[in-house]
Amino acid sequence: MKKFLGIVAMTLVGAASYAQTGPKIEFKAENNTIDYGTVVKGVDTGVRTFEFTNTGDEPLVITNVRSSCGCTVPSKPEAPIMPGKSDKIEVKYNMNPGTISKTITVESNAKNVEGGTVALFIKGKVVES
Repeated sequence: MKKFLGIVAMTLVGAASYAQTGPKIEFKAENNTIDYGTVVKGVDTGVRTFEFTNTGDEPLVITNVRSSCGCTVPSKPEAPIMPGKSDKIEVKYNMNPGTISKTITVESNAKNVEGGTVALFIKGKVVES
């Protein structure tokens, strides 16, 4: 019985160690959201930055970043992000007056998020000057 419990314990430890390897993406924005607040068209550029870190032990590759509409243009890092290093995803909203509520989808090889996909959000309100 002791042998059996030892084998089970070693298997669980091995599985837990295996699950924790690979690239991992961690964003600094609270709840993966940037709140523009109330901004004035023509005064604010509409550019915001999501900063993230690869907290894993292998290079992180951002394969695609897309927006829920054409009014928001995201840009992604082209080079892999090495373990322990940080980078950013820049988002430019076109500053049309009204409520801002958009989703930016980040696709990567990260192992700590389902399918390597993370949803980022921008919100706020644009008013005329």
